[in-house]
Amino acid sequence: MDQRRTISTTDAPEPIGPYVQGIGWGDLIFTSGQIGLQGDGTMPEDVVAQARVVLQNLSAVLEAGGGSLESVVKTTIYLTDMNDFAAVNQVYAEFFGSRPPARSTVEVAALPKGAAVEIEAIAAAVRRSR
Repeated sequence: MDQRRTISTTDAPEPIGPYVQGIGWGDLIFTSGQIGLQGDGTMPEDVVAQARVVLQNLSAVLEAGGGSLESVVKTTIYLTDMNDFAAVNQVYAEFFGSRPPARSTVEVAALPKGAAVEIEAIAAAVRRSR
């Protein structure tokens, strides 16, 4: 029996390549990396504003898959400038509170659409998506 299910929501940007917003497998959710694209296709220039949009997009994908930010067990953050680490940490802490997940942060040369930050997550599905 195939446990793989595609996760999709109109509350986050559509993928810009041959991938999906997320995959559910059993009680796990694997999200694709989310960047700061807003509903109108624009992206804030400021890394703090981008990080907020990224986490809002990530939350929307997780909820579509039956999870939430509270059910995240691991994230990976990609930054184009490690000097943005502290600023992104502040926003990240706002969204994850006192029980943050395990995490890796990596500096990369570039991200899609000129984004400054991208975040992907692995979470537990607390309810099954449709």
